[in-house]
Amino acid sequence: MARKSSFYYAFLVLPAARRRAILAVFDFCRAVDDSVDFATDSATAAAAVAQWRREVALVFQRGQPETAEGRGLQACVVQFGLEREHFDALVDGVEMDLAPREYRTFADLEQYCHRVASAVGLMSIPIFGCTSPAAREYARDLGVALQLTNILRDVAVDYRRGRVYLPVEDLERFGCSVEHIDREVAAPGAGVRSEPLRRVLEHQAARARIFFARAARALPRDEARGLLPAEIMRAIYWNLLERIEDAQCDVFGRVIRVPKPVQARMAISTWWALRARASRP
Repeated sequence: MARKSSFYYAFLVLPAARRRAILAVFDFCRAVDDSVDFATDSATAAAAVAQWRREVALVFQRGQPETAEGRGLQACVVQFGLEREHFDALVDGVEMDLAPREYRTFADLEQYCHRVASAVGLMSIPIFGCTSPAAREYARDLGVALQLTNILRDVAVDYRRGRVYLPVEDLERFGCSVEHIDREVAAPGAGVRSEPLRRVLEHQAARARIFFARAARALPRDEARGLLPAEIMRAIYWNLLERIEDAQCDVFGRVIRVPKPVQARMAISTWWALRARASRP
């Protein structure tokens, strides 16, 4: 549920109607994602994806959705002009997780990031009242930045699920292999013992930084206050990336997180910063 995620403090700043809508969107997205992540077998996961495709169609064709998440989402579609293509893209992205696969190039991985993360941002910005081309560019780049940070944080968790999101071209570039990941996951120690793997992870962190910077440059000044929830997400995930880097990318002994009190402080400081920025001539 979005209420338990790192996005909780970002959504608190919204007026009630917009907050209900964004929570409905995130609850729907989380339900789609969880249906594959927690499926007991591949057949169950595939059936769930097919069911969510039908649910998206029912939501946008004014049918009668079968799930609480679908019914909650349907109420927001007309009110905020939500676009079906982004929900279809999300289901396409989740479907990519149905079977173990490799991402040969970063371009392959970026497509996945756009589907499972940028699409969520593009769903959200109309609820924030922002629909300009610049806001859409911001949402696309921020989505990739957030997803790359998630991928970096969850290397060990994903590996145990049979998933490796590190591009093969990057592993080969640094003389790394899946066996290096396997050894770190099997016996986590104090720090990443494999130098090639550490270099791959640092490369992914640097790539995430590039997309964070691109999002910051794309932020439209005239819509910055409307994008406050997204800016809070950006601040929290930037802090998460810094924590991963401070740990020298050792993501195997524990899952690195930003503590809730820190998230709350960052939400307040981001709000003040945007308010001050908007008041400048």
